[in-house]
Amino acid sequence: MIRARVVVASNRAAAGVYPDTSGPLLVTGLRKLGCTVDEPLIVPDGDPVGQAVSAAVAAGVDVVLTSGGTGVTPTDRTPEVTRVLLDYEIPGIAEAIRAYSRDKVPTAALSRGLSGVAGRTLVVNLPGSTGGARDGLAVLGPILAHTVDQLRGGDHRTAG
Repeated sequence: MIRARVVVASNRAAAGVYPDTSGPLLVTGLRKLGCTVDEPLIVPDGDPVGQAVSAAVAAGVDVVLTSGGTGVTPTDRTPEVTRVLLDYEIPGIAEAIRAYSRDKVPTAALSRGLSGVAGRTLVVNLPGSTGGARDGLAVLGPILAHTVDQLRGGDHRTAG
């Protein structure tokens, strides 16, 4: 069983200005992929995101998806707080998510989201929109189980 956590980076949703919509979508999508995941944790962007990701890594969660804080506004800080936690990046995942979204939504190219590994936890930054969440799940779906298996020390399977 893959244990996952969703961390939503939204100053306004954390303050109760409006309800978050991307977090529940990610939780539902992860459950459809066979993951065990609690309801999303909604925090302000910046250091609280890093603290939430660090707590998930310390708890041995297999996958952390963040939502929001990946754009170019002055308050978008999710990539910066994520980068310092990663042992190494997996740029192909973030590139694939941007590429998947870019033809439908040209501004997807502005996402600065990262993907990488902290300890044995896969961490992926997604845009805060519901479309970005759906696109992230579409890209992650076919590779998630294999990635987690590899992080747990699994061997590459050979064609039989």
